[in-house]
Amino acid sequence: MLRAWRERRRVSQLELALRADSSARHISFIETGRSRPSEEMVLRLAEHLDVPVRERNALLLAAGYAPHYPETPLDDPALDALREGMERLIRGYEPYPALVVDATYHVLAANRGIMMLMDGVPEHLLQPPLNAMRLTLHPEGLAPRIRNLREWRGHLLAQMERQIALHRSEPLRALYEEVAAYPVPDTAGGAEPDEPVPYFALPMQVEHEGRTLSFISSISTFNTPMDVTVAELAIETLLPADPATVKYLHTLMP
Repeated sequence: MLRAWRERRRVSQLELALRADSSARHISFIETGRSRPSEEMVLRLAEHLDVPVRERNALLLAAGYAPHYPETPLDDPALDALREGMERLIRGYEPYPALVVDATYHVLAANRGIMMLMDGVPEHLLQPPLNAMRLTLHPEGLAPRIRNLREWRGHLLAQMERQIALHRSEPLRALYEEVAAYPVPDTAGGAEPDEPVPYFALPMQVEHEGRTLSFISSISTFNTPMDVTVAELAIETLLPADPATVKYLHTLMP
């Protein structure tokens, strides 16, 4: 497992040893099972390889130690302050859309801006657990209303590919294979907009009640998480990309 993470990060045994204040010989012995690392060494190597928190627990178990990081359910009273803080944050972002997702894009919380975008989506796609990628790319979801669907779809799939490369997550891979297989309508918008607009980042251009709204996506995660659940949370906010979108949203939700 250690060798797999080291190769994934493209780090040599010598380089990892220098980072972790060890020796290439010791790293080699750990990888071949000739030496059993201490718990502190496992955590140190995982830190220098930027191993996700969930997978650090797996490394510890493989080395014969108990998991170091708890996985607290989000509805646990211990996370009340965190959950309430995130809910206040996304409510305070209204009228602009914002949501909270987990490592496989299940929607854990959403504000009224997101629900506005979901107008017209079939009920079967809105049954829990909601999944942001499925809602966006499903041919009965937002996909038919996204004017630059090919471009936005390419961005989302590339984002998932990067995450799969960083995390050994079978559920995430299964979700990727599902949404990547969704058919793309022949009428889907391409990479070339009707009129060039000087956006500072790739926007999602989505139709809503006869208007085209443009959003730039931003994703926030927690620094130095000490819990698996917290480590896998992400807050996505959709920033209006032009004055017309700002004006319309404030009119819709004063």
